[in-house]
Amino acid sequence: MALRLNSARLLAFPGLIKFLPLRLLSPQTLRCRPARNLRFRLRGFYCGCGGGGGSMEAPIVVKERIDLKEKEEKIFRRLLDVVRDFKLETQLRVAGGWVRDKLLGKDCYDIDIALDNMLGREFCEKVNEYLHSIGEEQQGIGVIQCNPDQSKHLETARMRIYDIWIDFVNLRSETYVENSRIPTMKFGTAKEDAYRRDLTINSLFYNINTDSVEDFTGRGVRDLKTGYIVTPLPPKDTFLDDPLRVLRAIRFGARFGFVLDEDLKKAASDEEVRAAIADKISRERIGHEVDLMFSGNQPIKAMTYICDLQLFYVVFTFPENPQPSVVEGCDRHCVSYMDAAWNLLQSTGYSILSDEQRRLYLYGALFLPVRNTIYEDRKSKKIPVASYIIRNSLKLKNSDAETVMSLHGALERFFSIISLLESDGDSKIVEVKLEDEFLDIPFDSRIRVLAGLLLRKIKTFWRVALLLSALLYPKVDHAGGPLTNDFETERSREIFVSIDRAISKSGLDNVWEMKPLLDGKAIMSVLQLKSGGPLIREWQERLIKWQLAHPEGTTDECLDWMKQSQAKRVKLDCCA
Repeated sequence: MALRLNSARLLAFPGLIKFLPLRLLSPQTLRCRPARNLRFRLRGFYCGCGGGGGSMEAPIVVKERIDLKEKEEKIFRRLLDVVRDFKLETQLRVAGGWVRDKLLGKDCYDIDIALDNMLGREFCEKVNEYLHSIGEEQQGIGVIQCNPDQSKHLETARMRIYDIWIDFVNLRSETYVENSRIPTMKFGTAKEDAYRRDLTINSLFYNINTDSVEDFTGRGVRDLKTGYIVTPLPPKDTFLDDPLRVLRAIRFGARFGFVLDEDLKKAASDEEVRAAIADKISRERIGHEVDLMFSGNQPIKAMTYICDLQLFYVVFTFPENPQPSVVEGCDRHCVSYMDAAWNLLQSTGYSILSDEQRRLYLYGALFLPVRNTIYEDRKSKKIPVASYIIRNSLKLKNSDAETVMSLHGALERFFSIISLLESDGDSKIVEVKLEDEFLDIPFDSRIRVLAGLLLRKIKTFWRVALLLSALLYPKVDHAGGPLTNDFETERSREIFVSIDRAISKSGLDNVWEMKPLLDGKAIMSVLQLKSGGPLIREWQERLIKWQLAHPEGTTDECLDWMKQSQAKRVKLDCCA
């Protein structure tokens, strides 16, 4: 059903129908190492390990070689120069995601180097010694300590090489004592390290010394080609080692459209694993993983996995005693709203929102079913549950929570605007919201004033709020009645396009940048005040409303209006 915009209201809506440049290798580096082509030579892989395969319609295209970018070649040459200069018997391997992405033909500069016989910080110190010996500037070294209580078992060292941050860590082997999930760490072989990783597709190594990809689990390349998400070791053991791996498996499955192994899914929803996610993983790590899902290409698939694996309330923890109580099935209700919001965004044009706007749009949509649910903190302050989840459960930025709350708060006012432009009937809602004895604004101009005030409040996120409003309208009443899952994407798209066009044609796109025609000194002069205060702020707000109602109004006209309004005020005060 098309959106019906009253022609009289449209006519009354003013304006509606009008990598850094590459640095050269140093001569010293070139002398220390003969020229060599650092390109990947694919060796034969043993792919006979047991386990199921994915049921993909077509094989994934996996490259037969890794093509290095110029900067990658420079970085790897520099690292090999360090090994040669100090006569280290160290094998340098790039681990995990970089190898996976390069085999899939994707660029990746998240380079993690695994060392077989020394700690990362020790190798970084050798790099700096080498830089000093050839007269180059030494680099700072950052060390991220291990934290077994949060399943962070390895110390990681970081430093910049040719302007790229590189992580260095030693290969590991783990042994567990009875009744403990915290392993004893020691240097291990590359094969031992590969089996301790989260997924087979992330267990591949690129050996810099030998220019070859190493598949020690025997199935990393195969699972990459067949599109299969599986752990090298039994999944429950892998997840209890580091429960965050559950979310990583979900994220990679959604990102690449790969199939999750059935045993993996069973382990992910295991009660002991779910308890480990809640108890062993910091909320910051969980929030970071969820944020990567929301910023990815398949956020709905990721949230559906979380819901299907009974992980929703583990990931999105709710406060105690929410009011009203969270109804059964709220998790699926939330995901269905996010799904509808995603479909609406796709239908209207993915590019209408920035990456940051899309991310917060999805958070706003996910929590729509609990937008009127609150809880009381220790100071008896009523806090929206959605704000609690974003701030405390996911540990995202406070500004993220504030933006989502602003989006939810803007819904009712957008409902009013949609209703006015769609209907011939009067709206007492607008009359009440703009009631002011000193404002003589024509009724139809009040639509522009209401829209302008709303946009000035939510600024660049107004299209995000409009999308959410179009998704809901008219599914809820103005009292915030119950939501349903009966979505009509085409109907919502028509509403969004119509209101978006109306706002743009009326010149309100950047209305939040509009300044009052009169400054505080001018207002004080008219009011005959010697100092500022709340009254100045009150008249500044009236000025904005007047300017929204009179977009062509001049400073003199505004001054005349204010003088007349002040005279009216004085007269009323005398009669009181």
